[in-house]
Amino acid sequence: MNQIKGNNPEERTVEEVRARRKRDCALGYRLLAANRWGDAGDGHISARDPEQTDHFWMLRYGVSYHQATTDDLVLVAPDGSLAAGTGFVNVAGYYIHQPILQTRPDAVSAVHVHTGWGTPFSAEARLFQPITQESCIFFEDHALFDDEEVQVQSLEAGQRIADALGKTRAIILRSHGLLTVGNSVAEAVGSFIQMERVAEAHMKARDPKPISREAALFAQKDLVQFGIGRAAFRSMVARHIGDPECVVN
Repeated sequence: MNQIKGNNPEERTVEEVRARRKRDCALGYRLLAANRWGDAGDGHISARDPEQTDHFWMLRYGVSYHQATTDDLVLVAPDGSLAAGTGFVNVAGYYIHQPILQTRPDAVSAVHVHTGWGTPFSAEARLFQPITQESCIFFEDHALFDDEEVQVQSLEAGQRIADALGKTRAIILRSHGLLTVGNSVAEAVGSFIQMERVAEAHMKARDPKPISREAALFAQKDLVQFGIGRAAFRSMVARHIGDPECVVN
């Protein structure tokens, strides 16, 4: 039987890893809805397939995020075609996620959705400063895509985002919003939720006094050592959804 290393030390089958990634992807969409994000369908979460690693799962176009289940996910091929599932591929999501996952083999998932604080903050085209505890998570570990192409309509545009992202955990897309990546779906979604809170702090604290680089790196090392995104993901699922298996059909 095919085996693959999961996020836990024990070995798990490809089928088990795929099921977990699809479950967390559907849960992720529901968490976006719980935060009142994506009501207009303006976002997407990807989950790399553990067997066909150049393919990824994503919510089919037209499903309300608060109703997302694993049956609503479609497998997207490298050329953007539908490889498994029923429905339509979110083309805008394909243009962004395909280049990122291709460029970042360490990334299992990417998350992007328009939000109340991240999107306006992105219009200022600047990086975060270490002004809160949560902002230390992203200290010297996020990038800025300073580009006017907010309507991503090609793989070339998505590749520029991937190139700007580099090896960091997150990127601010100028006048477009926030995007995170992670070595699991839970890590990427939880990191996005943390990132939105950091953007909110920057928009509200208009004259903050950043802490020192030394203090920021000290905080970051402690915060991220056990997977800050996964911890936030589990907490949010427990608070807003309850049984995580409710999305499995």
